[in-house]
Amino acid sequence: MATEKAYKLLAAQEGISNSEAKSMIDRGLVYAANKKVMIARGDIDTKTLFKVEKVEKIRPIFENDDLVVVDKPAHVNSDEIERQFKPAVLLHRLDKETSGVLMLVKNEEFREKAIQEFKKDRVYKEYIAWIEGILSEPVDIDRPILTTKKNNRASSNVSSKGKPARTEVFPDLVSANKTKVKCIIHHGRTHQIRVHLRYIEHPIVGDEQYGGRRAKRVMLHAHKVRLLGMEFTAPEPKTFLTFE
Repeated sequence: MATEKAYKLLAAQEGISNSEAKSMIDRGLVYAANKKVMIARGDIDTKTLFKVEKVEKIRPIFENDDLVVVDKPAHVNSDEIERQFKPAVLLHRLDKETSGVLMLVKNEEFREKAIQEFKKDRVYKEYIAWIEGILSEPVDIDRPILTTKKNNRASSNVSSKGKPARTEVFPDLVSANKTKVKCIIHHGRTHQIRVHLRYIEHPIVGDEQYGGRRAKRVMLHAHKVRLLGMEFTAPEPKTFLTFE
């Protein structure tokens, strides 16, 4: 069997550059035989046919003199969005495969004011997630989280040595052996919802890092944020509404 690097084969098939092909694989957009291609430099059969998922467009939600708010698509890094909206800078981040409300600020005065609201836990943050298993009752998870970084990759765990973190989880809909839930977070630690849901043995679907089954994306969406008297909402992605 003849083999070639996955990104080179993809570049030839799609008529794009090697770097574009590598980026698509790294984003988690490329499939072969219904399985996500995980390693761009991995060897693969030269007869392989790829299927490439499209990235949704960035949808503006709100803009004024102080901030710009967008609905971030899955498979896009928050830093990429910051580059597109320069000179505005990120007020917070969403993980690459998490979609939803993302805020960027345009001036230092507003940034300082907003950061104080985050620090005082006065920002309302509501997420929607599909989780493994059936959750029939609301759960209030109040467990500290410790985050470590290795090779530029963050990993978090519930730990008595960590910082305070609280996540309220409300079941909404059950489908097969999965539950759609609403999560309201306090504090906002790195990977907080993902870690807390794993802690109660209901990891997020698609979140392989924290025990979820493989899916096209991590099924987590930042649905609503309230900050300084303003409210921003990003509607559920189509994949959440039709997820079976």
